[in-house]
Amino acid sequence: MDLDPETTLSLAGQDLDDTFNSVVPPLYQSAIFQFEDVGETKGYDYTRSGNPTRAALEDTLADLDGGAGAVACATGMAAVSTVTSLFDAGAHLICAHDCYGGTERLFSCLDDQDKLSVSYEDLSDRDALADAVRPETTALWVETPSNPLLRIVDLEALSEFADAHDLLLVVDNTFLSPLLQRPIDYGADLVVYSTTKYLNGHSDVVGGAIIARTEALADRVDFAANAHGTVAAPFDSWLVLRGAKTLPVRLRQHETNARALARSLDEHPAVQRVCYPGLYDHPGHEIARAQQNGYGGMVSFFVDDEQVDVEALLRSTEVFALAESLGGVESLIEHPATMSHASMAPEQREAAGITNGLIRLSVGIESTDDLRADLSQALTAAGAEAAASGHDTPVSAEAQAPASEGTC
Repeated sequence: MDLDPETTLSLAGQDLDDTFNSVVPPLYQSAIFQFEDVGETKGYDYTRSGNPTRAALEDTLADLDGGAGAVACATGMAAVSTVTSLFDAGAHLICAHDCYGGTERLFSCLDDQDKLSVSYEDLSDRDALADAVRPETTALWVETPSNPLLRIVDLEALSEFADAHDLLLVVDNTFLSPLLQRPIDYGADLVVYSTTKYLNGHSDVVGGAIIARTEALADRVDFAANAHGTVAAPFDSWLVLRGAKTLPVRLRQHETNARALARSLDEHPAVQRVCYPGLYDHPGHEIARAQQNGYGGMVSFFVDDEQVDVEALLRSTEVFALAESLGGVESLIEHPATMSHASMAPEQREAAGITNGLIRLSVGIESTDDLRADLSQALTAAGAEAAASGHDTPVSAEAQAPASEGTC
């Protein structure tokens, strides 16, 4: 029977226990499994190499993403690191210039060690991409929506580009989850997640995952994760699997709230620009509408940090918690320049448009009215009302955004 993804998640892991038929998937918190006989097992021998609880999560994720196989990793960065281990020494990567700060930190570290080289490009600029390709270029690393500016790139077009240059297309889909976007459907070879985020959704575990389009790639990823020991622990896998069961209903509320806040912020006189693909004037709205099943729960916005006290804004929220991470049921506010992307070189942050006036929200599932009121009072506390009253006439979006910021 061909099941809807919502049903797949609700039933995930139910067939794991054929001894007592438990509806809730059992937790196999065991490092080792006894052999049936010399050279004969029931499919598992050592949890680093395989565990029934982790396998239930991996099977569910592969099914949701339309992949041939998946590996659950200890963290999102463990997933990124495992993928990089697939590349030969001296390989060259082309990466989104506004990628997650932790990804850039790892890539820059490997670049400094001469293990691989990286070019950071605006992935919507086809000419820049073509110029960046070298004989040793191995992969194209994509985020869409990007972190933190929620830029959207055309996955199908990038897949065609990758195929034309014999590149592996790797997509970090953390911001949306497989329910809102399935990159493999558009030609991605590997999909990477921090399962800490929406897939788990309760901020009580760190984890990652890699989904492979083909069996051959799945085997390579499985071997690398086993060899490097980057796999997820059984209990962590069980927590992610449990959290994922409520993903569909959580996502609906995340998006309802995010849409409302994006519109509210877009109308606020002290907010220069809102980055949310669900807004009709977002530069990537049409592409997002075509390749996504929704717009997600992440919203970023710019204020003029010379007129609005950014630190006061961050300190003044009562519902939004000042914290990194995202995708949990609770709403979070963070400052990319000093938090999630602090490890980026200042010049790279500037080139990507990650300025001091940029605020990133992970919109949770609380009352929409409470979230809207919380941001409003925090902006007032930060002097936003006074700053807005200083403008006699509205300032156009083009005038508000410095050239270095680019587009959302």
